[in-house]
Amino acid sequence: MSFCKLSTIIFLSFLLNSCSGKLDTGNINTDDWKKDRYGCSGLRMQYIDEIKALKNSFLGKNNQEIILTFGRPDRVELVDKSQSFFFYFLEPSSSCPGVEIEKEPLKVLFRFNAISKVSEVTITNLNP
Repeated sequence: MSFCKLSTIIFLSFLLNSCSGKLDTGNINTDDWKKDRYGCSGLRMQYIDEIKALKNSFLGKNNQEIILTFGRPDRVELVDKSQSFFFYFLEPSSSCPGVEIEKEPLKVLFRFNAISKVSEVTITNLNP
């Protein structure tokens, strides 16, 4: 194989691998995060300070990078053609067995723009 072909293959594989990969999550144990669907186990709550510290580093990342890092979102909401939201519950939600909630649970919202890039990360009890 010629040097030119080899360097092209290496460049393309580097480019493809750099497009969608896991993001830096600091001290967040993403395995625990992924196991805590809908916040039922309370494992995600311990990472609230880390999320607050890192939230701006997620801006501009694509939805596939968020899914690779944090797992499938607990809820997805399409607001209109230009934006959508991924919800990750920090506190137990109504989807948890045996849980009756009195107030809307705390959650991390990733807002995506029309090209599926994160435009905002919010920790809130409110819905968009």
